Amino acid sequence: MRQCKGWSVVVLLVLLALGALAQKLPTRDEGLFQMQIRDKSLFHDSSVIPDGAEISGYLFRDTPKRYYFVVEEDNTPLSVTVTPCDAPLEWKLTLQELPEEASGEGSGEPEPLDQQKQQVTVDEGTELFTYKGNDVESYVATSTPSGLYQLELLSTEKDSNFKVYATTTPESDQPYPELPYDPRVDVTALGRTTITLAWKPTPTGSLMGQPVQYCVVINKEHNFKSMCAAEAKISADDAFMLAPKPGRDFSPFDFAHFGFVPSDIGFGKDRGLTSNKISRAYTAKPRVSDIQKVCIGNKNIFTVSDLKPDTQYYFDVFAVNSATNTSTAYVGTFARTKEEARQKTVELKDGKVSDVFIKRKGSKFLRFAPVSSHQRVTLFVHTCLDAVQVQVRRDGKLLLSQNVEGVRQFQLRGKPKAKYLIRLRGSRKGASTLKVLATTRPSSKQPFPSLPEDTRIKAFDKLRTCSSVTVAWLGTQDRNKYCIYRKEVADNYGEEQRRREQNQCAGPETRRKSEKVLCKYFHSPNLQKAVTTETITGLEPGKTYLLDVYVVGHSGHSVKYQSKLVKTRKYC
Repeated sequence: MRQCKGWSVVVLLVLLALGALAQKLPTRDEGLFQMQIRDKSLFHDSSVIPDGAEISGYLFRDTPKRYYFVVEEDNTPLSVTVTPCDAPLEWKLTLQELPEEASGEGSGEPEPLDQQKQQVTVDEGTELFTYKGNDVESYVATSTPSGLYQLELLSTEKDSNFKVYATTTPESDQPYPELPYDPRVDVTALGRTTITLAWKPTPTGSLMGQPVQYCVVINKEHNFKSMCAAEAKISADDAFMLAPKPGRDFSPFDFAHFGFVPSDIGFGKDRGLTSNKISRAYTAKPRVSDIQKVCIGNKNIFTVSDLKPDTQYYFDVFAVNSATNTSTAYVGTFARTKEEARQKTVELKDGKVSDVFIKRKGSKFLRFAPVSSHQRVTLFVHTCLDAVQVQVRRDGKLLLSQNVEGVRQFQLRGKPKAKYLIRLRGSRKGASTLKVLATTRPSSKQPFPSLPEDTRIKAFDKLRTCSSVTVAWLGTQDRNKYCIYRKEVADNYGEEQRRREQNQCAGPETRRKSEKVLCKYFHSPNLQKAVTTETITGLEPGKTYLLDVYVVGHSGHSVKYQSKLVKTRKYC
């Protein structure tokens, strides 16, 4: 607390000094901005954000960093965007309360420092916005008061990079390339060592005439939410690739260069390393980086080559403004290359979710062999895009054969030492991705949340108003967390368009914070009464909205109910 108050005093003294010198904090006046930046006496322990330019920064773990900027006039629009790179961030935006003498034009000689301190009112400021996570998040306001704004950032997990963009003209500024109406990256061709990707072009380049190029990132671990997150991973891999061989004396500087905290480093009497963690990293043979970035100009079709057969890869596409170097992420995808020779059967582990990719009209075989006797087997099939055909045989006997779209849960009768063969057949429309879970464990220990037989969302037409709709959905006997999201769509938004644009496996973490309505826990011992209702308010008259309900399991896996289109009344 004492440190925060000290910061407020410093900031207010800075502003008082600026007022006395008839100066302001950085604005779009480039000459004034450069003059202020060079004045180290004013900004020796703080940072300033220029209006309309993206800046990069670095955070040490558990060490907050503060940035400042001034809104010069009342009723000014404001937009602040923070992009985490290496790790989740905590950040908050506050408006500092200033003494009346500190505003306006300064004149005359500056007052003595002691007199200035007496005029300063130590204040934490008014908190405007807070966020914690690794999403690219923005604070947007159409009208803000003039004053000094403070942006404080903190990384509690590890040292981290980040980017910040602030502007007082968000309507005219277009710092980040705009995504097309369908922002997905599609897999159009699949081979043993090649995968072809395609995506819709950004309107920023075609309609607005701004210089835009595309960069593709390929890796084997996960998708990235921003370009700087991918670049941070690339930089970390490069550091390990440049590590020297063992057999020489290491200094603390060597370890700091490769990202190790000096306190974690142990030195023995020998020339070798005494820390197992460090030793493993340095004794490994040089390896090729598991992540690659390729910038391809303005083409929106790209074939990735030199891949390993039967290996799952994650692909991300970023639209990059060549003039400003700002970027926007498309919705990434993942795919598995074809197997080398004959298709092998994938072994399912009890209670573990497996990601499965099936090419167009292709098939995939899964095998489940419980290690202990069991009375029943629960099979979850969660299709991400198109429907798939599911066949299950127990010791050669056909138990079920159904087409599955969305999420389905099957209860199979068990048998001692039985083995189950699951055949998945892809859609004729295109490649399919899905998640599969087979388990003999009780429902309370399953990664997926329990689901009712009917996962539709019911809308009550008689309860519709010009600004609200009332919906209901079924629950189960297990206590689960339900989150509901809304999204305004065009009036001609149809069922086919909804299916084409949405990945059913994407969880609530992929949604915008502004689309979230609420989250709540719900269950009922009586299945006949396991139904909950919710009235969604704050809607616009005559508008169409897409509603989604996510049920989140105890281990974090989420399943989305069937989306529901609703429309508010135009006249009330």
